[in-house]
Amino acid sequence: MNVVVMTGAGISAESGIQTFRGTNGLWENHRIEEVASPIAFRRDPVMVWNFYLQRRKQALTCRPNTGHLAVAELEKWIRSAGGSFLLVTQNVDGLHSRAGSRNVIEMHGSLMMTRCTACGEVFQDESTDMELPPRHDCPDKGLLRPHIVWFGESLFPGDMERIESAIEMCDMFIVIGTSGIVYPAAGLVNFANRLGKRTVCVNKDAPANIDLFDRFIEGEAGSELPKRLFPEK
Repeated sequence: MNVVVMTGAGISAESGIQTFRGTNGLWENHRIEEVASPIAFRRDPVMVWNFYLQRRKQALTCRPNTGHLAVAELEKWIRSAGGSFLLVTQNVDGLHSRAGSRNVIEMHGSLMMTRCTACGEVFQDESTDMELPPRHDCPDKGLLRPHIVWFGESLFPGDMERIESAIEMCDMFIVIGTSGIVYPAAGLVNFANRLGKRTVCVNKDAPANIDLFDRFIEGEAGSELPKRLFPEK
């Protein structure tokens, strides 16, 4: 069996990660779009870095929940049975990898990665205390930025092609903890439907695109996934 799983903010909210799609989706009275964009970074890189350093600190103190662990266990089970598995996450907190997931595409980037705007080098970075705005030690002393896909930016090269290829080969496409309104991720359900793939959604609330799913399971991932994927445990 070949499976593609896509996760959104809902699964990490259960670990205490703040979401920015609910009624309290503000940071320091700024809308998320005002701090997560190339325009914002050019205008005030210190403000943008303060936002992401706060998020990085939060992510480092949070732990993967039973939903993350169930997804990692599902991958192990499918791969041991000879199937293929791909996890696509819209989350940038790294909790899936810490839970044990291996074949992961972080389509919106990672809080634990930093990129040089001059030379393009991307590197692991979990520092939470730095001189702002930070600069790289490359010859151009380029300004460093979070390795995040901001509003108005394209996904990282090759990611969408790899995701669509996995969906083309999959038997089931499972979507967990997402509102169904953030593109291009929201369009992947349409893509799976056109290919005749079985689609399942697990979410606390009905997503905006609920009519596109063959089955909707209402509830939090941390409670629903373990009992439905591994009922014998």
